[in-house]
Amino acid sequence: MNFPILSLIAFTPIAGILAVLAVPKKNEKLIRVIATAATGIALLLGIGLMLAYNYRDGAMQFVEKYTWIKTFNISYHLGVDGLSLSMVFLTVLLCFLACIASYRIEGRQKEYFVLYLLLETGMLGTFLALDLFLFYVFWEVVLVPMYFLIGIWGGPRKEYAAIKFFLYTLAGSVFMLLGFIALYFTSNPHTFDILELQKGSGGFAIGFQQIVFMALFLGFAIKVPIFPFHTWLPDAHVEAPTPISVLLAGVLLKMGGYGFFRISYPILPEAAKWFALPLAILGVVNIIYGAFVAMAQIDFKKLVAYSSVSHMGFVLLGLASMTATGMNGALFQMFNHGTITGGMFLLVGVLYDRTHTRDLKSFGGLGAQIPVYAGLLTVFTMGSLGLPGLSGFVSEFLSLLGTFPVFQVITIIAVSGIVVTAAYHLMLLQRVLLGPLNVRWKDITEINRRELVTLVPLMAITLFLGLYPISMLYLQGPSVAMLVEKVKGLLV
Repeated sequence: MNFPILSLIAFTPIAGILAVLAVPKKNEKLIRVIATAATGIALLLGIGLMLAYNYRDGAMQFVEKYTWIKTFNISYHLGVDGLSLSMVFLTVLLCFLACIASYRIEGRQKEYFVLYLLLETGMLGTFLALDLFLFYVFWEVVLVPMYFLIGIWGGPRKEYAAIKFFLYTLAGSVFMLLGFIALYFTSNPHTFDILELQKGSGGFAIGFQQIVFMALFLGFAIKVPIFPFHTWLPDAHVEAPTPISVLLAGVLLKMGGYGFFRISYPILPEAAKWFALPLAILGVVNIIYGAFVAMAQIDFKKLVAYSSVSHMGFVLLGLASMTATGMNGALFQMFNHGTITGGMFLLVGVLYDRTHTRDLKSFGGLGAQIPVYAGLLTVFTMGSLGLPGLSGFVSEFLSLLGTFPVFQVITIIAVSGIVVTAAYHLMLLQRVLLGPLNVRWKDITEINRRELVTLVPLMAITLFLGLYPISMLYLQGPSVAMLVEKVKGLLV
């Protein structure tokens, strides 16, 4: 029997929960140590998985499959390939760094870290599950801790933001579940196995595929989020504590995009082709609309939140292209957005901890006052606007390059969004770092070592993948090629 590394990665946080529950709530230091150790072990296992993975093989690896509910042919089925490996690594990395950033959380730390670790297990399980029923269980596990993490430790409007997040996501999940049930009863023999459903996808009628694709689309679109299902995102981001904003933008948004890669496209290829043009249009709307709304923001955190709407539009464009180049760009963009925007939210938190405001009009001149912070903010901002030499540029370029032969006019329109993106990012730097210093911040302190620990790894990844992107494409390329070949082969 193979070493169950995927189960260990997914359930190490659960072991951390059991350990935290055994500690008195007054011993906050030990609780933080246990939570950090649990996320750290998951990160080490994730790094081990990256090293052990066969990069030349795009098929499923490290597969674990056990009968779970025999009556309904439901299995405990885990596996990893180039489509999910980068998402798993992104999750364990951000969960570890955001756990360290959580040290400043005040009040009810025992409950906070229990929910935090449960959230990590849910996110990891979603990327590893190869059974639709299991996928849905992990997907829903994410919903509950996120609701409480926003609703208890969030900002002034935390209850409203938490309820809005819960209702939006739950509504999408209902449609997604109906789609899964339809696939189960239409398959022969009845199965929830994702790989088996992919093999039999050629037998699904086009009308059936279109209906199920729409049902799954609603579930995934809300998570991405795709316009006009995005309105929960700014509220959730603004009210959530900084570490939870990092995970919300860095990982949760990727669950929706991953759903298209893992389920919608390989199982419903004809519907994916039929919806390619609407998906491309929604992608360019995300890019343009998100960029313009971000430009109008004076709240630092809300600006970064709307920038996420814009950046995820490139994922939709790459998906809609159904080309190897475009889909590589889309998957690469999901990873890059997680690292860059995760860093941006951490930087928002650093500034808010010192000033207790996110109003961009109240800053100015901080570049000379806190130069290390200014340098980090500049790097992440340039990565976010897509400066060549940083990772954000490569993934956006690939998405546009792959989409242009298929949707030329849409691609040209999307490129104009990059100009707006550059404008609001440069305005952000001007408002925060340049100009005369606001006397209110004359005694502001520089970024500390704990905060640097959370930011430097993300900055290093942004620089490395910007200069050597082939390393990520080498990882995901074979699996993306297999997906494109499978989808286009079924369309012939």
